[in-house]
Amino acid sequence: MRLVRLMPMLFPVLLAAQAKPPTPAEQIALAVLPLPQEFRADATVLGYNDAGKLVPLRTTKGAMICLADDPADDRFHVACYARSLEPFMLRGRQLRAAGTKGDQVDSVRFREIRARTLHMPKQGALWQLNGPITAVDVAAGKIGPEVKLLSVIYMPYATPASTGIPTAPVAGMPWLMFPGTPKAHIMLTPAM
Repeated sequence: MRLVRLMPMLFPVLLAAQAKPPTPAEQIALAVLPLPQEFRADATVLGYNDAGKLVPLRTTKGAMICLADDPADDRFHVACYARSLEPFMLRGRQLRAAGTKGDQVDSVRFREIRARTLHMPKQGALWQLNGPITAVDVAAGKIGPEVKLLSVIYMPYATPASTGIPTAPVAGMPWLMFPGTPKAHIMLTPAM
């Protein structure tokens, strides 16, 4: 009896998880939106096929790699990062796919970076958009104001002393997240 009562609540979740992804062209158009205009046309884009698997949608030699929104997720999230960060990002995707959860993903990657079996560049930018899926017009390739931009600059092992950047977030100012670690990065948030 309990399961019968839960079915109406579970059904929308199951439908969302099985949602067909937008076309490759639509995924590409949305995936590159966080990037400055000069990087969009040459960005490699990874997106989702009908089976829900992450696959290359456009392969280039450009400086940036973008990840399309996951249609199985109920929020809109796209991210683009410097090609030099791909070993670090790819390893994170591999670990999560293998069942590694939460902070353990970084524990493994940090250990591998220190052992020099995983390459981490000296710096690299990441740009992302995040917000409610209802604020996205897939067909038009447009997003509403509820979708927020976040950009970061990875600087492994950076500290407040080495950069002059504080670790506490302050509206309209850069701040340093994960200082002293392989994934230390400067947070650049237009509005907080």
